[in-house]
Amino acid sequence: MTGIINYGAGNIFSLTAALNRLNIPFGMINRPEEVDLYERYIIPGVGHAGAAMNKLKSSGLASIIPVLQRPVLGICVGMQLLTAYSEEGNSELTGIIPIKTLLFDKKCKLKIPHTGWNKVRLDKNNALFKNMNAEDYFYFVHSFFIEFNSKFTIASTEYGLKFSAVVQKDNYYGVQFHPEKSGSAGEQLLTNFSLLV
Repeated sequence: MTGIINYGAGNIFSLTAALNRLNIPFGMINRPEEVDLYERYIIPGVGHAGAAMNKLKSSGLASIIPVLQRPVLGICVGMQLLTAYSEEGNSELTGIIPIKTLLFDKKCKLKIPHTGWNKVRLDKNNALFKNMNAEDYFYFVHSFFIEFNSKFTIASTEYGLKFSAVVQKDNYYGVQFHPEKSGSAGEQLLTNFSLLV
C-alpha cells in the first residue's frame, strides 16, 4: 500500500482522487510511527519549499524521509524537497539528491510561473516510465525548477532552458509535473510507481 506523507501541503485531494480512480490503495502518514505501515511513499505538495520543509520538521517526518528504504515519489514541491537547497526562501532541504532548486526568472525570459502542458523527454530508461512514450506531455505549475544534472535526471523539459522534469537517486524519485492532473500519461506513471518494490 502507498503512504501519502501528509504535512499540511495542498493538493492532496487531486492526488487521492487519481489514486482512487486507479484503484491504488493508499493511506495518510501523519506521524513517524506510521511510516512502517506502507510499502512505498508519495510526498505531494504545492507552494513554498522552505515552508514545506519546516512543516516536515515540526511533524518529525523530516528526519525519517532521508533514511527510507522503500520507493519514494516526490511530486512538485515534494520533488524539490528531495534536493539539497532551494532559492525559494534560501532554504536548506533534505539533501537526498545533491542538486539545487532554482528560480526561473533569473534564468529565462518566459512567463513565470511555468503553467500548463509541456513535453517531457525521457533521457534514461526507467521503470517509472514503463509502457509510456519516450516523449509525453504532462501538466506543470511551478516557478522554481530542479537544475539539470545528467547523473540524476531521468527525464527533462524545456521552458526557456532545460531542466530536470524527473529525477532519481536510489529508491527516491521526483517529478516536477503533477501526474494526478496529467491525463493517461500521469495515470500510467502513478500506476508504475505503485508497482515498484
